[in-house]
Amino acid sequence: MASEASFDIVSKVDMQELTNAVRQAEKEIETRFDFKGSKSSITIEKDELVVVSDDEYKLKSVIDILQGKMVKRGVPIRNLEYGKIEPAALGTVRQRIRLKQGIDQDAAKKINTMIRDSKLKVKSQIQGDQIRVSGKSRDDLQAVIRMLKAADVGVELQFTNYRS
Repeated sequence: MASEASFDIVSKVDMQELTNAVRQAEKEIETRFDFKGSKSSITIEKDELVVVSDDEYKLKSVIDILQGKMVKRGVPIRNLEYGKIEPAALGTVRQRIRLKQGIDQDAAKKINTMIRDSKLKVKSQIQGDQIRVSGKSRDDLQAVIRMLKAADVGVELQFTNYRS
């Protein structure tokens, strides 16, 4: 019974699911009547999405379609950071959307403080862009997971590598 159980708190976007969501959104844009003859597109560039459309209204519609497809595929939309809308070639507008991968230092410190303040008998340590939580009691670890799911830390959290 003295063995330690642990899990990792991470925040990652599944790029394969994101690619699938982008493809589905592009298919829907091609078939929708209100986008007939439109120059709307969505592309993935490393850790960014680039959305291009005819005007700001259509750009917002494209982003709404994309978000709907992402939610259906389980891709967290809280990990998107929207850039400003800028003019692009041929009278179109472009918006860059950055994908937040990993937990940044501010959010990690906030999570660590929350875990410490919970008075549960667990230890948490920041390991790069993830947090390792360990403790003797599985119930305490599950209580930490419940607490963090209920809290708002600004990014979508996943709980991986649960070891007992």
